[in-house]
Amino acid sequence: MSQNLSGKVVLVTGGAKRIGAAIARQFHASDARLMLHYHTARAEAQVLQAELNGVHPESVATVQADLNRSAALPEIVEAAVTRFGRLDVVVNNASTFYPTPVGSITEEAWNDLMGVNVRAPLFLSQAAAPYLRKTGGCIVNIVDIHADRPLKDYVAYSVAKAALVGLTRSLARELGPEVRVNAVAPGPVLWPDSHAFDELAQQRIVSHTVLKRVGAPEDVARAVVFLAAEAPYVTGQVLAVDGGRSINL
Repeated sequence: MSQNLSGKVVLVTGGAKRIGAAIARQFHASDARLMLHYHTARAEAQVLQAELNGVHPESVATVQADLNRSAALPEIVEAAVTRFGRLDVVVNNASTFYPTPVGSITEEAWNDLMGVNVRAPLFLSQAAAPYLRKTGGCIVNIVDIHADRPLKDYVAYSVAKAALVGLTRSLARELGPEVRVNAVAPGPVLWPDSHAFDELAQQRIVSHTVLKRVGAPEDVARAVVFLAAEAPYVTGQVLAVDGGRSINL
């Protein structure tokens, strides 16, 4: 538990389930207040909100938005500031992930994958920047090993995550010294809901880790909280939480 987060306000996109929910719980355990963004996962968001508010009343609020709707991005930030009076941390966690092999890539898929994975973090961060400057806050982006090592048949997704790594480093230069910007690159922690990887593919991926096991969402969440609360001299960096997979391929 970090005492540095007591009373701070954290916005987590895609915060209703999976890794986003683990990140939300980890910040909340450090006495932060939360604005949880969701798109379609209303039921999950409400259950998580009720769970956490049961521990600390009125500490968690939710906001619904389609991250591909540009006008919604400043509205998300304003919702957090209006509700809690400040903003200290933005976690750009929300993502879309599905195959786009060459020959089948459509403009719609390109716009969706680039929109949620890159455009939304950019414009959400831009809207949040004035508030983060006031509080000496930070941004943490969730990226992917496939930013550096493209995943076959996932052209648009791989390009989008590569762009998000570049955005992380560029924003670190643009927003410093007041605001730090870093990223976390998870390894095999949760398999996609789409069942994109069968059991054999999962075993192959895990075998490439140095630790020879799957990680937990909490491993990623702890890294995000570390960058937000315990790393005041770290900016523009990507922290791999992947069991050593990125050094063993």
